[in-house]
Amino acid sequence: MALVSQTHFEEDGQEQPAVGYWKPLMPAKGSKEEPETGCQDAGCGDDSQSTEQLNVSRLRSSSVEIREKGSEFLKEELHKAQKELKLKDKECERLSKVREQLEQELEELTASLFEEAHKMVREANTKQAASEKQLKEAWGKIDMLQAEVTALKTLVITSTPSSPNWELHPQLQSPSKAVFRKGHGRNKSTSSAIVTAVSQSATPAPVSRECKEIDSILFAEFQSWKESPTLDKSCSFLDRIYREDVGPCLDFTKQELSELVRVAVEQNTLTIEPVASQMLPVVKVSAEDSGGPKKCALSGLPRTCKHRIMLGDSGNYYYISPSCRARITAVCNFFTYIRYIQQGLVRQDVELMYWEVMRLRREMSLAKLGFYPSEM
Repeated sequence: MALVSQTHFEEDGQEQPAVGYWKPLMPAKGSKEEPETGCQDAGCGDDSQSTEQLNVSRLRSSSVEIREKGSEFLKEELHKAQKELKLKDKECERLSKVREQLEQELEELTASLFEEAHKMVREANTKQAASEKQLKEAWGKIDMLQAEVTALKTLVITSTPSSPNWELHPQLQSPSKAVFRKGHGRNKSTSSAIVTAVSQSATPAPVSRECKEIDSILFAEFQSWKESPTLDKSCSFLDRIYREDVGPCLDFTKQELSELVRVAVEQNTLTIEPVASQMLPVVKVSAEDSGGPKKCALSGLPRTCKHRIMLGDSGNYYYISPSCRARITAVCNFFTYIRYIQQGLVRQDVELMYWEVMRLRREMSLAKLGFYPSEM
């Protein structure tokens, strides 16, 4: 404001005196300067008064102009400041929205991470429990396999045509030394004790004195199976044995129960035990289906049943006659031996294993024809 006022005063050409005191106007060039007089006439007084009024009006107009320009300048500055404030408000609003969005995303990410962490912990606990369970089952299987290996070494592997196991083949001993087992403990279908009972149904002639000749077709099928042993009955080796031995040997009068017995033998879940060893207080199946001490459940004929079978863990027992027991144990012995071969527990020459399989097939053939030891 002060600069503007000074500018206007300079434009007037003279520095204006303070209000209330004015110098008389200087005479123009070329005019004669009249000496000051103390004239107090009316004409001189009017000129001084008009000059003073002119100067006051000029000063007033200059002040108004300065005020107007200053007001316009301030308005422009205010307008600029308001625009800047609006821009800053918009920027603040945008930044606030960005912050809220980031906070929301951060909360969602945190919740997702916690949920994922809890899920991973649950999965880890589940896997740990499953691994512990599998470890326990594996240790149980190892113990079972070790027991089977021990039994196999003593009863199966050591018995060959050239060096028979006398305990496994008591018929090879003299009648005075032959010892027959007087009972049958609780055994699974893979129990080696079954081999002892069924092997007594062989012909009286010693195995070492028999004349034998390898059938080329059967031996080729066995060799092919031995290269990749499997329990799948679709292969030619097992398919022939199923058709010629296993199927007829387990074909009883009660067809439905016969099929259940066959499945249990294949799955190694069949249990045979003497009737006198223990008696269950409750029998879940009807008396007609389960038979009884005087009736065979498989043949349906009145027979003295010294043993009974249980299929899996069902708890249902079925009384069987000695003939049916001989047929079941013959099939169980065959499956036991081929399982040992599949597991790599039998370390013999292929020809010796083939003749052992043929011997087991002969046991099934004799059993299905009705031959069985009297001890059964």
